[in-house]
Amino acid sequence: MRGMPGRMGALAILAALALGAQAADPPPAFTLTSGAFAAGGRLPLAQVYSGFGCQGGNLSPALSWSHAPAGTKSYALLVHDPDAPTGSGWWHWVVYNIPATTASLPQGAGDARRGLLPPGALQGRTDFGAQGYGGPCPPPGPPHHYNFRLYALKVEKLDLPADATAAFIAFNVRAQALASAELTGLYGR
Repeated sequence: MRGMPGRMGALAILAALALGAQAADPPPAFTLTSGAFAAGGRLPLAQVYSGFGCQGGNLSPALSWSHAPAGTKSYALLVHDPDAPTGSGWWHWVVYNIPATTASLPQGAGDARRGLLPPGALQGRTDFGAQGYGGPCPPPGPPHHYNFRLYALKVEKLDLPADATAAFIAFNVRAQALASAELTGLYGR
């Protein structure tokens, strides 16, 4: 049969395809980490709210991230407790318009008086009724899950009203997301 590779030719083609498949390793995963707590670990007292019967430092934890997808033009960070007894959870921190050149936030960046957020980044209103970080302070009982989700966005800026709710901001963030990375901490009392 003319034009068909022989057995050796077919083996050579399969070997070349296998080598090509090995060379195309997937890109590293988009990750979010903190030096303050490990994934699934307990949030330290420094990050716990100060009020409502809790006596923490109310400092947002230091966070860092790597391997954002190609095309990332900005980031947004949403911190939510789905276990809060509200029916919709509790928003603890909302930050958006974080420049794409940023790869970390220092501890305490959630306090606007400290001026630690990168230029252009904005904080949305949380369920505490104000802008900025509000740490965990669940009612007594089993630990709650605090989901820190960083979104890589395909836009440089979200143009949102200054008084936008956390849910409205989250809707817009998810609509512009290329990818997300999550880090969950636990806290109970």
